[in-house]
Amino acid sequence: MPGVGGNMNDTRKLWIGLAALLVLSFSILLWAGGRIFRAAPPVPQHVTSQDGTMIFSRADIEQGRQVWQSIGGMQLGSIWGHGAYVAPDWSADWLHREAMAVLERWAKKDGAPGYAALQAEDQAVLRARLQTMMRANTYDPATSTVTLTTDRAAAIAQVGAHYVSLFGNAPETAGLRESYAMKDETVATPEHRRALTAFFWWTAWACTTERPGDEGRTFAGEATGPSDMRVTYTNNWPGEPLVGNTPPPALWLWSAFSVLFLIAGIGLLGWHHAVTHAYDETPHAVPTSDPFAVLHITPSMRATAKYFWMVLALFLLQILLGAITAHYQVEGQDAYGFALSEVLPYSVTRTWHTQLAVLWIATAWLGTGLYIGPALSGHEPRFQRLGVNFLFVSLLIIVVGSFVGQWLAVMQTLGLDLNFWFGHQGWEYADMGRFWQWYLFIGLALWVLLVGRAIWPVLRNRSSESRAIVGLLFLATAAIGTFYASALMWNEHTHISEVEYWRWWLVHLWVEGFFEVFATAVMALILTRLGLVRTDTATVAVLFATIVFMAGGVLGTLHHLYFVGTPIGVVALGASFSALEVVPLAYIGFEAYHTWRLSKSTPWMARYKWPMLFFIAVSFWNLVGAGLFGFLINPPLSLYYMQGLNLTPLHGHTALFGVYGMLGIALVLFCLRGLRGQMVWNARLLGTAFWALNIGLALMALLTLLPMGTLQLLAAIEHGYAYARSADFMGKPIMEILVWMRVPGDVVFSVGALALAWFVVRLWIAPTPEPVDDAQALRAER
Repeated sequence: MPGVGGNMNDTRKLWIGLAALLVLSFSILLWAGGRIFRAAPPVPQHVTSQDGTMIFSRADIEQGRQVWQSIGGMQLGSIWGHGAYVAPDWSADWLHREAMAVLERWAKKDGAPGYAALQAEDQAVLRARLQTMMRANTYDPATSTVTLTTDRAAAIAQVGAHYVSLFGNAPETAGLRESYAMKDETVATPEHRRALTAFFWWTAWACTTERPGDEGRTFAGEATGPSDMRVTYTNNWPGEPLVGNTPPPALWLWSAFSVLFLIAGIGLLGWHHAVTHAYDETPHAVPTSDPFAVLHITPSMRATAKYFWMVLALFLLQILLGAITAHYQVEGQDAYGFALSEVLPYSVTRTWHTQLAVLWIATAWLGTGLYIGPALSGHEPRFQRLGVNFLFVSLLIIVVGSFVGQWLAVMQTLGLDLNFWFGHQGWEYADMGRFWQWYLFIGLALWVLLVGRAIWPVLRNRSSESRAIVGLLFLATAAIGTFYASALMWNEHTHISEVEYWRWWLVHLWVEGFFEVFATAVMALILTRLGLVRTDTATVAVLFATIVFMAGGVLGTLHHLYFVGTPIGVVALGASFSALEVVPLAYIGFEAYHTWRLSKSTPWMARYKWPMLFFIAVSFWNLVGAGLFGFLINPPLSLYYMQGLNLTPLHGHTALFGVYGMLGIALVLFCLRGLRGQMVWNARLLGTAFWALNIGLALMALLTLLPMGTLQLLAAIEHGYAYARSADFMGKPIMEILVWMRVPGDVVFSVGALALAWFVVRLWIAPTPEPVDDAQALRAER
């Protein structure tokens, strides 16, 4: 925890600075949201050909989106680069297929057997003609109509027929379904398949149609040059040479500036560290025995044990589903010959796998909050245990209910009318139906109430040294509860650009933002209660760390929104502030070193060896997963080519589990030390868990995700994004070998998870009491 020894004046200034920072940051974030909503690509009422033939209606596009969401949405391929990685990005795939269909049609009209048979000069002429046609914006706002040429209408019909075949059970596309890990009849009816093609066409149309006016040219929108500076609604994403989709100049500019901001931020933080010496070196008297050894365990604290059992159960289930999901990349529809996709399709296993990642980590946070509240205050409010138990039952209902609804939706038995509320919303990490989201939001509000009433005596006591940190803990708790409301900000037919804006409030701010503040405050409180850090030092350190993190974290949300129909101004903000997100991670080694020093400060700290080591692992993965791999993809130019490639899950796995997963395990172990504190802990099991989880994660990243993503990146730069995601490229022998290379890492990782689970189980079913001498010493301390 970088910081300095503080006083009341320092703390007050930091509180004022934090409040001002949050008000300013969220004001800009809301302003950016307004810009996004205004610049979003329109959804036309009618799409017609030049001869007046109706191609699609808005009703077709809207129904197609409902169908897409019901089959798993972003869990089966991706839209605008957001989603799963086995099936293609449907926007890019449609765009490439439509462009090729037009070129083939024109080539045959000119008497050639096909486009590939033409001379290079003739191909260039046709490509220039294609770009003029497809990039032209023929949307008429007065009639809300898009008018297309008859050649393009014919190409759309041809590509639409391909998708109708693919999402059905036609034998001519059976090989592609296997490559894409799609079950037969992914979409149940021909009517819904045709509607799906309307939605896919619209997402591709936005990728190749130039935004009107000057919205896309500069930060402020001023015209700066000729028409070739114009960009599409998605800022020329995806890269597609056939239609002239290349990175616009603004992406190069703001990518360069993001590197400058990163260097400047690291320099400023380094200067601050040098001036303040990072830590208070004043000698501090460490307690001669463990203060938590005599902690009174209240009934509600004891009731939190089931939360930690649930954490392990969900964690193990997530690993199992991750293995099944990864295996789909090898066999497509089967699992060792069994037609698994007919009962448990890929989009279901991936949905549950990604959703469980958030659920088990969030459950660790919930259990920690409920445990730490009475531990801090020594106060057990009336009916606190009842509230803890009720919330636990509610969590079980939410998990089971939402999972059943998602399975029914993907199996096409729930129906479109009920899907939004009880089935599958199709948005990655926000998949559960709206009913379950409301239920979870109410549950989080109950959690905030339970934690708040438990720590209220500390907040009310003005003379308490830890009041400021406890206050920050409660604010983070309240933020976790209230900011989940961002999942409720869209409706079934809200524009996708608006949904993505609010969805990233949920994924980035909720998970990556306020969870981080909550965890920082909890760890600081634990260290102060153990007597290892002075309270005033910890208070200033936590507030400073929160300011540094939130300075880039809030507006850094925008780096997820470069290519979802947003103006260049949003790209500029996202590039600038996402670079600042990496700044505190550059100095994360100080935090790790400080934590390691504290773990060696007194003999009784050996009781906390493994929780502290997991906390040190958080620091390591913060630097590598969130810092290095995060900045690898965050600059606009990088993400232009890398979005939706395997370099994205490289960052996702190492940051989500490496940081928040490891932190969740550390907090669980701290709580278990209190709940089962008089028992001998099996160091061999914990050591196996620690090293296997870390080594397994590293192998997964280095043997599969990094090399696969790098090869895809080279393919995207050389041949276009659609090719890098195509079955032809992903089916190459080298890619299949790299998929199999996940096995060593997955096996090692699974061993670590099982060792951790067995360790916790043994604390209850086969506990070994601590030696008598130690127990007598503890009684003497009482």
